[in-house]
Amino acid sequence: MSRPEPWSGEEVIATVETYKKMLIAELCGQHYVKTEHNRELAKKLHHRSRASIEFKHQNISAVLRDADCPYINGYKPMSNYQGMLVDVVERHLLRTELFDQAARNAADRPVIDAPAPKDTSIIVTPPDSKTPPISVQEAKQRYVTPTPVKRDYLAREARNHALGSAGERFVVAFGKMRLRKEGQTSLAEKVEHVAKTQGDGLGYDVLSFEADGRERWIEVKTTAFAKECAFFITPNELKCSQANPEHYHLFRIFSFLTQPNMYCLRGDLYPQLTLNPQSYRAHLL
Repeated sequence: MSRPEPWSGEEVIATVETYKKMLIAELCGQHYVKTEHNRELAKKLHHRSRASIEFKHQNISAVLRDADCPYINGYKPMSNYQGMLVDVVERHLLRTELFDQAARNAADRPVIDAPAPKDTSIIVTPPDSKTPPISVQEAKQRYVTPTPVKRDYLAREARNHALGSAGERFVVAFGKMRLRKEGQTSLAEKVEHVAKTQGDGLGYDVLSFEADGRERWIEVKTTAFAKECAFFITPNELKCSQANPEHYHLFRIFSFLTQPNMYCLRGDLYPQLTLNPQSYRAHLL
């Protein structure tokens, strides 16, 4: 069986341009149809299969993920992309004013509360991990494949207080709903938004309960973007999870503005996450 012909520069550019149109529409909340865009794209490519085009879109998602940028829902990031793709994504997508404005607006967008969850079907499995997690990943000195320049869109979204608060209230409503369905009405009334009532220093946002009365300490991380997007976590939150693994839960809510779902990490977070330092506290020697 012959190997497929390598993608040309023109093909990669055409694919990135198509991806950019769809991503900007998604960031702006505009309706678009993937199949229509990909049908037009296929006319510009050299007999590429539908699966091949899909995989290239997933490669683009991986480049965007590694640049701390939002990417298209439904195109799950697939790594092992080539250096040429990084360069094309940088030049034809990341450096464009239209994408920058759309991503900033999406990160800063005002938010209202999502409808209260009706059942536990919104809980999904965490993203697949291809490599074992490590405690802290230091910056590498060399890269086999060029990596995209990091942007600040996910950090901007993490600073969106309205989004974070709405996500916390969503988890409060979820906790009360779950306990009521389990026949624990009195416990449901005790679910507390502690980030609001007691402040941010506890290391978690919501006090909830198991059906047998054991406490659940829930840290909430909310994004309007896709499931695999990175999130930010503080040293205090990590230490709290390590000191109290029997109580600690991290709920990661994603696609909050369209169809909120969430996955849960339980216990000590250190062995479950890859942690990349973003900044250091410094003083002169």
